[in-house]
Amino acid sequence: MAYEHLLALRAELLREQLTGFVVPHTDEYQNEYLPPCAERLAWLTGFTGSAGTAIVLRDEAAMFVDGRYTLQVADQVDEKSFSLHNSGDTSPHEWLALRVTPTDRIGYDPWLHTPQDLERFQTATERVGAHLVPCVSNPIDAVWHDRPQQPSGVIKPHLLEFSGQSSQAKREIFGRRFSEGGIDAAIITAPDSIAWLLNIRGSDVPHTPLPLCRAIFYTTGRVALFVDPKKITPGLQAHLGPDISLALPEEFEVALQQLGTHGNRVLCDPAKTNSWIFTTLTQSGAVLLQKDDPCVLPKACKNHVEIAGAYAAHQRDGVAMCQFLAWLAREGSKGQVTELEAVDYLDACRRKQAMWEDCSFPTISGAGSNGAIVHYHSTRETNRCLEPGTLYLVDSGGQYLDGTTDITRTLAIGRPSDEHRDRYTRVLQGHIALATARFPEGTTGSQLDVLARAPLWAMGLDYDHGTGHGVGSFLGVHEGPQRIGKAANAVALKPGMIVSNEPGYYKTGAYGIRLENLVTVVKDESSQNSTRSFLGFDTLTIVPFERALIATEVLSLKERQWVDTYHARVWADLQSLVDTDTRVWLEQATQPLN
Repeated sequence: MAYEHLLALRAELLREQLTGFVVPHTDEYQNEYLPPCAERLAWLTGFTGSAGTAIVLRDEAAMFVDGRYTLQVADQVDEKSFSLHNSGDTSPHEWLALRVTPTDRIGYDPWLHTPQDLERFQTATERVGAHLVPCVSNPIDAVWHDRPQQPSGVIKPHLLEFSGQSSQAKREIFGRRFSEGGIDAAIITAPDSIAWLLNIRGSDVPHTPLPLCRAIFYTTGRVALFVDPKKITPGLQAHLGPDISLALPEEFEVALQQLGTHGNRVLCDPAKTNSWIFTTLTQSGAVLLQKDDPCVLPKACKNHVEIAGAYAAHQRDGVAMCQFLAWLAREGSKGQVTELEAVDYLDACRRKQAMWEDCSFPTISGAGSNGAIVHYHSTRETNRCLEPGTLYLVDSGGQYLDGTTDITRTLAIGRPSDEHRDRYTRVLQGHIALATARFPEGTTGSQLDVLARAPLWAMGLDYDHGTGHGVGSFLGVHEGPQRIGKAANAVALKPGMIVSNEPGYYKTGAYGIRLENLVTVVKDESSQNSTRSFLGFDTLTIVPFERALIATEVLSLKERQWVDTYHARVWADLQSLVDTDTRVWLEQATQPLN
């Protein structure tokens, strides 16, 4: 089917007098997780991961993914149609630069690329005199005959008891800052930013409560929200207040042109706002101020209400996870539980919890060698049983009205091997090192990444994904601007940020190990006598580690004490909240290591 789609796209490119086309995995809002109508990359190639780019030329095509997806892309994409590349070794821009000629016209959809992204493609094509051509409409849409409709999920208020700060208060702060900075307006197209700013949540994207809409924020505090009227629920306008005006999506272009006509100074984030918007504003006469989306950093630094909600959500999520793990301890070693059955049982455990709304992403349920595929998703074709003597990796999370969770545990099905225990313990050591880190204010996640990798590096091992990503408050399970990873990141960790702690190890064709808790950045009170302010992490996730996989002889005394203290907290927090069978399992699972 993918080959037929590729042929259809090439025929359309020929009709439009294009010699190539760039297909990113994104939509006009620069989302990571997409509504079905925006899954153009999956339609073209068969690849279903959350990050990737394809380039289609007349005689060849290429697919690019990062290290998380190198195994998955090999399973899903036909190598006879697309050459496969790790973008860490060969970027799409570098690949294209080696293949274009002066007569080439490489098309792109200006709604799907940011100026930052286009700049790299522009450099690649201009080097040899080729042309990068914006398309009025996406060529894929012309040949995707059964393309799903645009989503029209309803938008609901996100109440003050969960947000902790009114939209008016947020807008007043921004209005003062904009006025002082000579900014007349800001274009906000990131759905999570709009959701945070206006205290609303949507239902346009699976598993993430995003409202797909656009907004213009004016220095006066007024906001024009461009949204499909079908998404508006009764009472929403009253929740938004008189300073939020609703407009049709098709009126957005005119509003941008009016900003230009008046010569307004307009803030746009070149990393989050698409190229079409930049071009429209520039051609209309607006003065563009390329700055970060103003919502990103304050959204990442959760207030005390959001942090309290995160703790509460993780406690309920811990109950669900422990019910699942207790069931798996009883049934898993029989060799009859499948990956998909495990997902169904875990989802059922979460649905019983108060304030549960959805999964925060499709559960990763990988038995044996499937666990070595970092973002594996079980299907009827790949579904396998959890067999004795193997490892099982389960990465899952929940969307609750008061918080978003994300947890990974790796479990022994039956008796683990010495290698399983050793590798698991090295990953656990990295997890502990990061969890217990103390660091001065101003430290970035990239400066801490080595702590999680050092125990693996000492064994000549590593992993190809980041160590930590930011997490929203009943929003995206992946949220910036903070992250922990090898790649340089200039954003310092700040109190109130929530980030994952998830080192791992993957042996291709054999097993995968990942241990993930969510943590929040807190002030380190023990550093009061220091001349500098220090920060640390407090763990939010409340679920035991797999004691059968911990090689206690590898751990130091402090590491063993950390595990015992963590397990004592899990027992104390959850023992009175779980059923009798789960409590019996939990008591054993949280026993001291010695």
